[in-house]
Amino acid sequence: MWRPTLFLAAVLAVPSQALHFFIDGATQKCFFEELPKDTLVVGHYDAKIWDDAAKDYITKPDTGVFITVEETFDNNHRVVAQRGSASGRFTFSAADSGEHRLCVTPQNVASGSGWLGGSGVHGTVKFTLDMAIGETSKIESTDKSKIDDIVQRVSDLNKRMQDIRREQVFQREREAEFRDQSESTNARVVRWTLIQLAVLGVTCAWQLSHLRAFFIKQKLT
Repeated sequence: MWRPTLFLAAVLAVPSQALHFFIDGATQKCFFEELPKDTLVVGHYDAKIWDDAAKDYITKPDTGVFITVEETFDNNHRVVAQRGSASGRFTFSAADSGEHRLCVTPQNVASGSGWLGGSGVHGTVKFTLDMAIGETSKIESTDKSKIDDIVQRVSDLNKRMQDIRREQVFQREREAEFRDQSESTNARVVRWTLIQLAVLGVTCAWQLSHLRAFFIKQKLT
């Protein structure tokens, strides 16, 4: 198994350069790196297959990559086991200081049926690996656009929530005002109805009294 620790460290010492190497089919390639405790590692990778027709290395949709990271100082405890497409990223943080083994294996992906394993990969694979080891500034700059987009979306959602809350308060105030007006109108209608009934009662009593007096005066009763 190849152990290009010094070569990998030398390449990664220059943030603007990426490590690339060639893999024969589904052969596993491993690298060893000494990492201090709590070191953040972010890796971006890209795997391309040699195409005889194109005479170049191209990305094929049926090609994937299986990535593992193990702590060799802790009985090869595996901290990363990730299957991904031909290009992607992986992230992990060193739980303790010591040597870590990073292995990559090209694999074949069946359309619509999941992973077939490494046996389906044929031809030479050009693998490009760019790792940021404990470089917070580089990691932040790599994902700055994504973070800014997420922050903007969260800000927009907060503003929308505030608008909805203000609209709800306004609707509640209008509802309370309408309810007060309805209750006031109903109270006036009831009051006016009682007044009308009282007037009608007084009018009827007066008419009956007047008719009775008239009949008595005319000696009809």
